[in-house]
Order: sequence, then structure tokens, then C-alpha cells
Amino acid sequence: MHPICLKIAALAALVPVTLSVAQVPPPGSAPTPNGVIAAAPDSAWQAIAPDDLLVMTLEGNRRVVIQLAPRFSQGHVGNMRVLAKAHFWDGTSVYRIQDNYVAQWGDRSEKKPHPAGMKTPLPQDYSIPYSDELKMTELPSRDSYTHLTGFIDGWPVATDHDQVWMTHCYAAVGVGRNEPPDAGTGAELYAVIGHGPRQLDRNIALVGRVIDGIAHLSSLPRGTAEIGMYGPEQAPTPILSVRLASDMPESARPRFDMMDTTSKSFADYAHVRANRSDDFYIRPAGGVDVCNVPVPIRSRP
Repeated sequence: MHPICLKIAALAALVPVTLSVAQVPPPGSAPTPNGVIAAAPDSAWQAIAPDDLLVMTLEGNRRVVIQLAPRFSQGHVGNMRVLAKAHFWDGTSVYRIQDNYVAQWGDRSEKKPHPAGMKTPLPQDYSIPYSDELKMTELPSRDSYTHLTGFIDGWPVATDHDQVWMTHCYAAVGVGRNEPPDAGTGAELYAVIGHGPRQLDRNIALVGRVIDGIAHLSSLPRGTAEIGMYGPEQAPTPILSVRLASDMPESARPRFDMMDTTSKSFADYAHVRANRSDDFYIRPAGGVDVCNVPVPIRSRP
């Protein structure tokens, strides 16, 4: 045990979910995840920087907002910012929808030139060194894939206490690539739209997560060709624009807060996710997978 790691159970004893409005449960009732979120004080929330928000607009004015994870990006997020500033994704498409797996988008032809300023090739290094300074909030539940899981800076992670890496949970956004040693550039992206494919952890770069509008991807028609690619008879979904929120007018910028995963409110929330005892439940599970503790996100004017 690293001394600076924060145990959920210990915090609870002291102690992509997006909410605009939530109801506080009546006094005396068993706590619920939404109730904990609604009761969280402003001090339990952190504003997401505009430079870490990528706003993708699909045909039909359907908006998908992606939160970027530069700490874990190994250069991919830097490339994505260059691509967004150059409007690279404008006029490309969502061309792969594989059921219970991923939605993928970008330039399917792979012929569109990349803008200047991108770093290539990028290393296939999908983890960062573990250190006490990361202030990881640990989950007490056992994990099938590694020694320990938890949260760092609001992101679900796994660690072997040597390296730490992001986990493939629902709505996670990753970078498409070819066979190793290729690590992708950040121009081709996918979002998880099914059960978290954790076998991909440390095999593909994760760069963020969809925090708003995932239904605009998960509800698209499934591809009829191999691995969910759209077949000749299918029309891919056009991407009208992709912009960093920091490049948008102030009046048009989306604004989101993320719950601080070192806060007492988050510890309460994670504890309740693992131990549901409200009216619907008969037996609390007594444990929870890291992907079943989606970090709360709230929108604000």
C-alpha cells in the first residue's frame, strides 16, 4: 500500500454519469448514487478546461463532447488539438459501428493530408510511471486484469504499482492504429459503445471519454461489413465539425464540471455504487468494477 493512496472504504468511513438536475433523497432513506451526486458541495467539483473539451457535431446538429486526458496521452492529445485547430475532421465521417464494441470515425480513405505540427511516429507506450504523487483513489474490489484499479485526476485507471494506465470503459475514446509498432496518430478515433473491452488496455492509446452525446454514436445503425464497417449500401454519418471548446466563442462553449475523485463525495458515491441498499435492491453486491463507477460529470450554463 502506498501511503498517499486514498482507500474508498476509509474515505467513506470519514468517506461517462452526466447530470443537470438531480433529486436529493428524503431523510432516512437509503442513499443512491444520484442522491450523493446531488448533495455534493461545489468544493467536490472541478471545472474541465476548455482546451480539454473536443466538440464534434454530426449531421442533424447532433453534438458529441469528448473530454481529453493529456496526462495519459503520450502525444496523441497534442496531435488531436492540432487536427481540431486545422479542421481536419470537418467533412469526414463515422464509418464503423460494431455492436457492443466501438463507434469509429475519421477519414476512411486515409488520403486526407495531416496538418503541419503533428508528431509522428508516436511511441506504443500506453502507460505512465506510477508514483505516490498521482494520488490514486483505490477501489477495494479485486480486478480480473491487474493488481489494483481506481481513479487518478478523475480517470478510471489500473496499476501494477510500477506503471499506471487508463481503462477501456463505456464511452472511452481511443486511437485507431494498424499492426504494431504503429501507435496511430490521433486522426482515427473510436468510442466504446458496449461492455468495457479491458483486454485492449495497454494495447491501444486512450485519449479521453465522451461526456455528453454518446447516444448519438451508440444509436447509429450497425455496420454490415466485417468488424462493423459500413458496407457499400450504407451511408456513413457525416461529421460537420470538430472544435476545441477553447477555439469556440465564449457564448457557444459547453461547460462541464467533473467530480474530484479525491473528495469525500466521490468516496461516498463509489461506496454506494458497490453497496446498493435502496428499495429496489435485495442484496448489496459488496463490490464494484472500475468501469461501473462512472465519474460524475455535470453541465453548467
